[in-house]
Amino acid sequence: MSDWLEEQLDAHIRTAQQARPLLDDVRAVGAVLIDAFAGGGTLYTLGNGGSAADAQHFTGEVIGHYKRDRRPLPAVTLTTDATVSTCIANDYAFEDIFSRQVQALAKPGDVVAAFTTSGRSANVVNALAAARANGATTLLFAGGDGGPSLALADHVFLAPSSETPRIQELHTFLLHALSEILDAWAAGEEPA
Repeated sequence: MSDWLEEQLDAHIRTAQQARPLLDDVRAVGAVLIDAFAGGGTLYTLGNGGSAADAQHFTGEVIGHYKRDRRPLPAVTLTTDATVSTCIANDYAFEDIFSRQVQALAKPGDVVAAFTTSGRSANVVNALAAARANGATTLLFAGGDGGPSLALADHVFLAPSSETPRIQELHTFLLHALSEILDAWAAGEEPA
């Protein structure tokens, strides 16, 4: 067991070290999100399974706060309304659960952020396509090669791994880094 644990920790550290080139992208995406919020836009997040949890985590940090007492910023996670999700899955298809919501809600000035370890989930791909069609900015948190979602993203965070745990661990770091930038901006401060 201790060998396995050490291997997992070493893999985590390697992935984190290989992600250093993403730091400039964090700053750039932070500026995109600030511009969206300053212009009255909303952040919509989505994902499946553990990626849904990451999407909800990001929304919680944006609406609540990260470290500072500040105003809430508008964000919605598309996985949190079970009635809407199951209605769409039943009446249309599971592949449509996010795209129908994006078609109804997202507009120019908004940001649609998709969390996916592979970038291949049809419901994520369809949501990004719907966001693009509506004129919203698209942001992808993925791993590996990003799958078909990559071509539909205006901004991309690709974890340098194809292992789900490593991808999700890096996504947590990235959403925290963005939360720090947004938190500071909303409080009228500089990021720590």
